Amino acid sequence: MTSIKEVAVVGLGYIGLPTAAILASKGIIVKGVDVTPRTVDAVNRGEVPFVEPALGDFVAAAVANGTLSASFDTPSADAFIVAVPTPFNADRSANLSYIEAAADKIAPQLRGNELVILESTSPPGATQHMADRILAARPDLDSSTLHVAHCPERVLPGRVMEELVTNDRIVGGITPEAAQMAKDLYSVFCEAEILVTDATTAEMAKLVENSYRDVNIAFANELSVISDKVGIDVWELIELANHHPRVNILQPGPGVGGHCIAVDPWFIVAAAPEESKLIRQARETNDAKPSWVVDKVIKSTETPGFNGKVAVLGLAFKANIDDLRESPSIAIARSLAEKAPGVEFLLVEPHIESLPATLAGINNVKLVNTDAGLAEASTIVVLVDHDQFKAVPATALAGKDVIDTRGLWR
Repeated sequence: MTSIKEVAVVGLGYIGLPTAAILASKGIIVKGVDVTPRTVDAVNRGEVPFVEPALGDFVAAAVANGTLSASFDTPSADAFIVAVPTPFNADRSANLSYIEAAADKIAPQLRGNELVILESTSPPGATQHMADRILAARPDLDSSTLHVAHCPERVLPGRVMEELVTNDRIVGGITPEAAQMAKDLYSVFCEAEILVTDATTAEMAKLVENSYRDVNIAFANELSVISDKVGIDVWELIELANHHPRVNILQPGPGVGGHCIAVDPWFIVAAAPEESKLIRQARETNDAKPSWVVDKVIKSTETPGFNGKVAVLGLAFKANIDDLRESPSIAIARSLAEKAPGVEFLLVEPHIESLPATLAGINNVKLVNTDAGLAEASTIVVLVDHDQFKAVPATALAGKDVIDTRGLWR
């Protein structure tokens, strides 16, 4: 049972806002903090600024009940949950500037005996770095009066509100007391097992989970390239191989996206560059897949039946969400526009209303609906397996050159 009554959640994105909302639904007063006016305004209206099933109901109810609010300023609280981005730098080392900025805003609000949890996926040592930064700003505190822990998120976009409750969690403390305090807080809503360890092991556990998936996706993506070269259907190949009782090959795609799998393995590589050869190779294999897709599309535009238009189906990094972070589809669309300036690319993404900044303003791309893309283009490229695309009838594809990276229309 936690003694924490008020929690400040710093960062109201795809992880921070669901965490804030589910804590608020349990009667804890949650003060959300974000730097984006659109996000703060939406939350205070009881709305969600992105697509995540069921989250809207939680946010609306919590705001109506007075247990959830949002602002630009970091308030005082009994506990702080930091859920800010951790992108990588040009050299693929972790960029901790968002974590540092959060720590700098938290430090002045501390009175003593607060819990500070880092949820952001981080390289080994980041939680200690955050603790050190806070203590440097507040020399009146020490590890007995500042309790710092790491609790990495383990949820799947599109199922966040369910998996926050049902997935096991890992909690790593700078001290055993901090770990226990964090465990007690997450026990408020998590019905699964909460596993306690030290902070560095917790950080590494999240990186290892995503690197494991990245390595296995790389195997599937490499199989798709090999299969294309030797003239076989990779989807049938994988289906047949998976009938072996100890084989479970994942599905290939146009690359790997999202804020975790496409980023986290590089943190391990940066921590141990000489020892992480397989992890590095998997990353390079998956990062190379978009270029392979681009080459196939360019070849399609050079065929006699091409009418000058290509429909690109899907910009999100996975199905049925609007999350574009690290999406290979974005990189593919931009590369296509640059390499084929005389071709018109009709981008179809039913979960967004306008193109992201990296694509906006490019003359030969425009956002259209599914029907328009399918009707106008002679080449159809499937990059995301949205339900809306699965429902497309075979008649809509008649006479089209289809490049299906998802095995959607086998």
